[in-house]
Amino acid sequence: MVVEYVLVATDSDALADDVDATLGDDRCEVGRVNSGAEVFGAVRERQPDLVVLDLQIGNMGGMATSLHLRNEEGGRRLAPQRILLLLDRGADVFLAGQSEADGWMIKPLDSFRLRRAAAAVAAGRGWFEHADGTIDEGEPAV
Repeated sequence: MVVEYVLVATDSDALADDVDATLGDDRCEVGRVNSGAEVFGAVRERQPDLVVLDLQIGNMGGMATSLHLRNEEGGRRLAPQRILLLLDRGADVFLAGQSEADGWMIKPLDSFRLRRAAAAVAAGRGWFEHADGTIDEGEPAV
């Protein structure tokens, strides 16, 4: 799958810069919103190939934002989205399993893992990192 547009939701300039540097190029644009509350409108406007949600974002965290997008999909108010959740620590894996995201990664990020995770999630395969460092591709196993 060719990823042409990625939407990242974070209030961290450093994280946004890392995602842009890793995924953005002449074929892929990376857009940004600074809060979870802005994600729904941005997704409706641009229909991204991938939505990257920071777990801690402004007034509405990544988990709540992921569930909101899934609710809007279920109500047929939004096309299905591919969602990658960025976790702060291994202990957040339990929360991630409740988020209905298509995949998650544990920070700190590195370019190689982020590229692989983004490609897997955008292609519908899933990417699930665990506190012990293992990675599952496919359905979540929490």
